[in-house]
Amino acid sequence: MTDYQASTKHIVLTSHPGSFRVQPTAIHWGHPDPLQRGPVIATLTNASQRNAIGTHTGSYAVYRALAVAQGLLETNHRPDFTHTAPAVAIGPHPSWSRDDAIVSLDPFGAVACQVFTEFLQQGYDIRPTIAVTKAHIHMPELQDAIAQKRLEVDGTILRTEGDVLVTKAAIEPVWYLPGIAKRFGIDDATLRRTLFEQTGGMFTELVTRSDLDVFLPPIGGLTVYIVGPVEAITDPDKPLAVRVHDECNGSDVFGSDICTCRPYLVHGLEECIQTAQAGGAGLVVYNRKEGRALGEVTKFLVYNARKRQEGGDRAEAYFARTECIAGAQDMRFQELMPDVLHWLGITRIDRFVSMSDMKYDAICRSGIEIVDRVSLPEERIPADAYVEIAAKKAAGYYTEGPRPDVAELDRTRGRELDV
Repeated sequence: MTDYQASTKHIVLTSHPGSFRVQPTAIHWGHPDPLQRGPVIATLTNASQRNAIGTHTGSYAVYRALAVAQGLLETNHRPDFTHTAPAVAIGPHPSWSRDDAIVSLDPFGAVACQVFTEFLQQGYDIRPTIAVTKAHIHMPELQDAIAQKRLEVDGTILRTEGDVLVTKAAIEPVWYLPGIAKRFGIDDATLRRTLFEQTGGMFTELVTRSDLDVFLPPIGGLTVYIVGPVEAITDPDKPLAVRVHDECNGSDVFGSDICTCRPYLVHGLEECIQTAQAGGAGLVVYNRKEGRALGEVTKFLVYNARKRQEGGDRAEAYFARTECIAGAQDMRFQELMPDVLHWLGITRIDRFVSMSDMKYDAICRSGIEIVDRVSLPEERIPADAYVEIAAKKAAGYYTEGPRPDVAELDRTRGRELDV
């Protein structure tokens, strides 16, 4: 047996609970008391403490591995979390104690160091998966909005230079596997086996540790930007505007005009500012799901295929070329998206800044009411983006006018609604 085979065999065997005979710290997902719920522990320095599959920091764990390999980081490094507590308190909310409302993030992730102090004092390696801070953001388009009188400077929310004062939260994914399986209508064993197989066997514990229900997947997380007072989000007497935005590096950062992503992001932020100035709050949720979660390489390959096909870039071939390359039109799975809204305690959205039926339906199915939908104004659509708009409309990505009740939609599709 080679050294490689021996080490591989060792990894597979020691990932099974029988090898250690250690009972992991229990996690009772959905329990309102954090001490009864239990901490999420994905430590790499003490295997006997682990009660979660994977490791913290998601895809950035690979960079951490490089730092360790180069000797830049000690494997037993323990962070000093002094003064890192959330700048603003969020929750707890009733939705935190519903095990089906939040399954893709840890609602106690921002306060792990505060609520699990006793565990930390006993030497447990516990890490926050959410960080909440105060900041300001600046987008040049907001200066144009001020100049064109669409926005008014108030000095508190919006400053003369176009800076917006916000509360923002960075969130790493934490998956409660039984809840994820239920959300998608598949059995837990199928979910675990497929995750194991489609990551090339990266996480053996998915199939060898049925006693571990929590998984920290190596994927991008999300960032929340709150405009106005955080407490206004859950106040039924105050308006709330929400933009749920999926990453588009080419447009959001570099200003590509082939899609409407940055224009819609800016429009959503303007709606949030106006709503906060009216006494409510605004919320932008930015998800790391580049290219409809198909990836940027796939996205650019599709660009080439669309532009070079006979007849040029056409709406009717927009998604066909995507499917030819990626095998699917979209892998964003909006079913998980409402979790962050439930973490914030949202029960009603007055102005939902999106044309997406998939986002709208997922939010309504999760039990959150949407009062009005806000479309992107015609004058903000770049000339080269009309192919995308036409293609999405033809494919049923969005509908103009009132959206039917989601319960009726589900009956039409032969599914039962269970929120």
